[in-house]
Amino acid sequence: MKANLNQIVRAVDAVSPDIRLYVLYGPDEAGARDVANRLARALGSDAERVDLEPSQLKANPGLLPDEAASLSLFGTARHIRVAGAGEESVAACTALLAAERSGNPVVVISPGAKASSGLVKLATADPRAMVCAFYVPDAGEADKLATSIAREQGLRTTGSTATRIAAAAGGDRAVMSRELEKIALYLDAAPERPRELDDATLDAIGADLGDSEISRAIEAAIDGGPDRLADELARLAVAGSSPIPLLRQLVRRLMAIAELRAEIDAGANANSVMERVFFRDRASTTRALRIWSAPALSAAIDRVRRAERATMAPNNAGSVLADHAIVAVARIAARQNG
Repeated sequence: MKANLNQIVRAVDAVSPDIRLYVLYGPDEAGARDVANRLARALGSDAERVDLEPSQLKANPGLLPDEAASLSLFGTARHIRVAGAGEESVAACTALLAAERSGNPVVVISPGAKASSGLVKLATADPRAMVCAFYVPDAGEADKLATSIAREQGLRTTGSTATRIAAAAGGDRAVMSRELEKIALYLDAAPERPRELDDATLDAIGADLGDSEISRAIEAAIDGGPDRLADELARLAVAGSSPIPLLRQLVRRLMAIAELRAEIDAGANANSVMERVFFRDRASTTRALRIWSAPALSAAIDRVRRAERATMAPNNAGSVLADHAIVAVARIAARQNG
């Protein structure tokens, strides 16, 4: 069945045994992961999480219903997560929904899926599944989202605090959640003891990320300048910036260039296409279109998305993984430009 964000959040918070499968799709992968993490929290801190790869399900569709029906080794709650899924997972999800029993909920995250994909259609048509689309919020939506997440932590945003937090996180739900959790701890806030979050508090804990620094790093990567990029990444490291907003904004920039590249490759007039680009970005976009081919853009987007998933995983190497992926993008651009 189809669900909006509020409905899917209520569903994962309640963890209904009637729902076997949650399909979270669309380009806002961080938002989908945030909802998947809510399910994990609802099951309890001792719940066992089983991660399956889409390639495993393609090779053995029966693995998913088997894992969903298996008991935890220690008798605790259990849930299964499949990240980066696509059409190769349809057979496994079909088997899951057709199985006689399935005690453990399954979350499938599919950033590349569309409403017309087989995976989304399967989940939409079955009452034992819920499907929700995730799109990167625009500025106004991101502000509202920051306010909503803050309220869940017992924080009342005032002044420009919601806007600052949304901008600092690059509109990333997961980053906003983590930052607001830290602020709630700092202020000793909770839903039962709300606290006011003002600009002075954000100034005190340094909650702003340098948008200009992030933009310079992104342009250095897309221009194919590894040496210049190294300097920008070093500045971000000194500032203590989270790598997630940088990765998310880099993916958005690459996707925007990929859309323009596809139009031009399909025969659209380049000058007409560039007219839609914000004038401040036209010079850098023109350079990027000269450098980047469609296959190279696809490879770069996939590389950065995989780095984001790895960076969000528990016990990860954090900024090292992010820096490695961003430098790889710069090297792809350098090879294209050579």
